[in-house]
Amino acid sequence: MKPLFSPSAPQPIGPYSQAVESGSFVFCSGSIAIVPETGKLLEGDARTQTEQVLRNLGEVLKAGGLSYADVVKTTIFLIDMTDFPAVNAAYVNEFGATKPARSTVAVASLPMGARVEIDAIAMHRPPA
Repeated sequence: MKPLFSPSAPQPIGPYSQAVESGSFVFCSGSIAIVPETGKLLEGDARTQTEQVLRNLGEVLKAGGLSYADVVKTTIFLIDMTDFPAVNAAYVNEFGATKPARSTVAVASLPMGARVEIDAIAMHRPPA
């Protein structure tokens, strides 16, 4: 197991790694809309926060030599399921035609008062 770190993504706010590589897989911890330069939660609606979450997640994937095309599974945590369409609108901008498996669950609250959190599992592709 090898921890991964991107200086372009927020520092973890607890005792965990941004991501961990194990074999061909990279397991990315949940990301909320923290602005890396300030360490503060980005204020805004669910779409705005999702866009920041996905920028953060993209930086962590990049640290592992991966992109959204390598993601096989995501989990989205929402404090309000009425935000589902707004989250989908931001999500499709990053993932495009890539459609990993996904779960979306409603939760009572998220760290720092975030509206959305997303984690991901990605996989290194074997050389062609």
